[in-house]
Amino acid sequence: MSYSKYFPLENYLNQVSITLTYSELEEILGFKLPPTAYKREQWWENNTMHHPQANSWLNAGWKVERVSLGKEVTFVRDES
Repeated sequence: MSYSKYFPLENYLNQVSITLTYSELEEILGFKLPPTAYKREQWWENNTMHHPQANSWLNAGWKVERVSLGKEVTFVRDES
């Protein structure tokens, strides 16, 4: 398999993550997150069957990697 000389950039971008504070998320959304988003890590699961809010990040090609309840959420590119 041959790789483009630009493959390192593709590889880097696939590994980039973004961490948003709850305040930043609420500013983007335009409303306050529900209490369960502050109290339960399960609210952030990458499962659209039980957590329809997951559609917002999964449809954009991201998944939740880590949650610090009430503080911040880290998203990474979903390579599945």
